[in-house]
Amino acid sequence: MTYRCPVCDYAYDEDRGEPREGFPPGTPWSEVPDDWCCPDCGVREKPDFEKA
Repeated sequence: MTYRCPVCDYAYDEDRGEPREGFPPGTPWSEVPDDWCCPDCGVREKPDFEKA
C-alpha cells in the first residue's frame, strides 16, 4: 500500500519503506509513528497522508 503527502506528493510505499527515516523495506504504515512528518516537505504529519 502507498500513502501520499497532500502537499508535495511524496509517497510512502510499505514495500520500499523509508530507510533514510529508519523504516526498512516492508515496514507497514501502522508502524510509522503518528507524529512522523513528511521527509520531503516537513509540512504534513502521518494523519494527513492519503491512500494512493
